[in-house]
Amino acid sequence: MNKLFEQRRTLLKNYLIEQEIFSVMITDPANVFYYTGFKSDPHERFMSLIMNTLSNNTYLFVPALDKEAATQASDIKSIVTISDEQLPFEVVKNTIGNISKSIGIEAKALSYYRFKSFNDHFPLVQVVDVQPFINKQRKKKSTEEIGHLRKAIEIIEKVLEEGIKKVKVGMTEAELTGELEFLMRKFGADGPSFSTIVLSGEKAALPHGSPGGRKIQNGDYLLIDFGVIKDGYCSDITRTFIIGEASEKQKEIYDIVLKSNEAGINAVQAGVPVNAFDIAARNVIIDHGYGQYFNNRVGHGLGIEIHEEPSIHEKNMEIAETGLVFTIEPGIYIPEDGGVRIEDIVYINEEGKVEVLTSFPKQLQIL
Repeated sequence: MNKLFEQRRTLLKNYLIEQEIFSVMITDPANVFYYTGFKSDPHERFMSLIMNTLSNNTYLFVPALDKEAATQASDIKSIVTISDEQLPFEVVKNTIGNISKSIGIEAKALSYYRFKSFNDHFPLVQVVDVQPFINKQRKKKSTEEIGHLRKAIEIIEKVLEEGIKKVKVGMTEAELTGELEFLMRKFGADGPSFSTIVLSGEKAALPHGSPGGRKIQNGDYLLIDFGVIKDGYCSDITRTFIIGEASEKQKEIYDIVLKSNEAGINAVQAGVPVNAFDIAARNVIIDHGYGQYFNNRVGHGLGIEIHEEPSIHEKNMEIAETGLVFTIEPGIYIPEDGGVRIEDIVYINEEGKVEVLTSFPKQLQIL
């Protein structure tokens, strides 16, 4: 097993020591994967990586049914199982004893229910939010992570290339979704990275609409936004097509969104605030008179999760740095009429050069 996970844990431990935080309890499954190599959705069950900086002990607590998988996937030597009839924090306390003074937690991941149970067993321990440090650590992608992302992107672009050949007038959005998700598995994905969005006609005006029984018709917009997970990393791409024949209005809107997408990408560079990328893309849409029809951020980070930091919106003054991976996905969404979104994944590489990781053609395609 390579030393990657150990190196990640060491960086976290060094931060804890600096901050005089004596233990950490990682409960977000994405973060558990990041630090151990074990990827699992425990559902309602308790799963946690607990590290103590004083004793240097590290434990991975997993549901009993996941022991074999955790042993194979992670590099943690002390794996402790919790069966369904046990109280998780009773097992934790019996394993690690008392916790000194303070423990780091992820504020976004620890529910009030879990916190209350933790507090019942460790009443004198102060909790400290270490989420900002973890987010910062995960945000900067390693070369290995970029390799995983490239693979997930390669699969989804293959799915899109083959999938659009299956589009027929009269088929429903749900039927096309089924075809696309079959192709994901066929081409080697571990699964979709989020619920596939296939929207036709006026429904393309819903940025996060759900595919249903609407039948694809001539003259429709067809918006496809989807991605896959491969080896723990996500892809995410959107392309919009026109069925049969495009009207002049549709061509105009498509062209504006394409210009906006390109302006956003061209604005990307290290050393400037990330809001500059949103503003550059947004201004194209505003200048063409469609500003009111674009009311969401232009992009988001992605990696182990489909939405990660940084959030690319017009008020985020965070400075872009090397290692960041994020989407640029402007759109115009006109209620009752339809919409266009074009989404690419952008990477600021180690040399500070900007790479567009997605390569599926962006010129308007009539299906």
